[in-house]
Amino acid sequence: MTDMTFKALGLAEPILRALKKRAYETPTPIQAQAIPALMEGRDMIGIAQTGTGKTAAFSLPILHALAAEEVKGRRKPRALILAPTRELAIQIGEEMAGYAAHLKLFHTVVFGGVGHGNQIKALSRGVDIVIATPGRLLDHIKAGHMNLRGVEHLVMDEADRMLDMGFVNDVRKICAETPRERQTLLFSATMEPEIAKLAQDFLNDPIRVEVAPQSTPIDRIKQTVRHVDGASKTSGLLVLLEDRDMEKVILFTRTKHRADRVARELDRAGIVADAIHGGKAQNARQRAIKRFGSGSVRVLVATDIAARGIDIGGVTHVVNYDLPNEPESYVHRIGRTARAGATGEAIALCDATERGYLRSIEKLIRMELEIVGEGPKGPDLPPPARGGGGGGRPGGQRRGGAPKQKQQRRAGGNGGGGGEGQGKPRRKRRYGQKRAEG
Repeated sequence: MTDMTFKALGLAEPILRALKKRAYETPTPIQAQAIPALMEGRDMIGIAQTGTGKTAAFSLPILHALAAEEVKGRRKPRALILAPTRELAIQIGEEMAGYAAHLKLFHTVVFGGVGHGNQIKALSRGVDIVIATPGRLLDHIKAGHMNLRGVEHLVMDEADRMLDMGFVNDVRKICAETPRERQTLLFSATMEPEIAKLAQDFLNDPIRVEVAPQSTPIDRIKQTVRHVDGASKTSGLLVLLEDRDMEKVILFTRTKHRADRVARELDRAGIVADAIHGGKAQNARQRAIKRFGSGSVRVLVATDIAARGIDIGGVTHVVNYDLPNEPESYVHRIGRTARAGATGEAIALCDATERGYLRSIEKLIRMELEIVGEGPKGPDLPPPARGGGGGGRPGGQRRGGAPKQKQQRRAGGNGGGGGEGQGKPRRKRRYGQKRAEG
């Protein structure tokens, strides 16, 4: 498929015109494999590394199908795209607007953290495509602002998180509002076997498209780890940032509190930084993202809401100030760099409480991170308790690793998309009852 073009895929001419304006000529591997099957109406589980064009892979065939249908009377949603975070929903909406620039199709983005008024107005005018977070979508359905009885295409983006962060009950309710005869697509960069098994509840004879080994980070990212004392992480970070090649940095922490604290410490050191997390108002989050994208902010300090919902070009480095207690999150975090053919670097700061997390990450990605500086000193320490930055049980323990801890953790997060300061919920509550996004 190396010589494949978008034109050869048979997409409608207005879509090809929009792609040409973006200088898109050759589909990525996930697009080349997914689009023909989707244009045939197949259900699909699509797995590809972050930054490889999954949004276009599902958006283009949906737009092609909708454009071919004649709309009679008031427009009602014919396609529904679900996303776990506000940022990702907004990003998909922006991409969709570009691809549909020359089509007479209308879409709106529905998410929590903002007022209902503008969303209600958009829905009342009639739309063909709704891009939504589950909580706010259910609010509109219950209030009678919309119904999903005309949905022909249902997409769950970042499906592994949609089905593993307290969303699954909401997803089931939403699916029950749609026709049984529909095309259903699940796309993600990672898909654990038990989540894939659960996904079968929503799919009909799906085709599986996987263009790279699951959870394998993009080869263009240089990955290193620095073993540090927990109390000296910030001072070590400041030394790192003396390197002016680190000009556009996303830094990940495990909790909202720590994100704010690190951003303040960077500002005091003369490094322009902003923090985004679920405790921030949506307009504040969007302002921070825009400032970072424009280059007026050098370091964007974030919790995992940003690992899947931000697509900003030119990110030179990703710094894991705190290692995630879910190794899959590491893959999504570092995927914020090396996008669109660029190269990037991911730096992990690992203290004695996080070595179990590091081993889990290395097991998942099937490689050991290059150590910069001295190796680990002293024994492993237990992971931090939930109040101290996340808790959780690192998998893949080797002899001498951190001891397992039994801690009860919440299934959902708050309005920022879940998972901030929490590890995975205990298995009996894994598909928990709490809504992760409003």
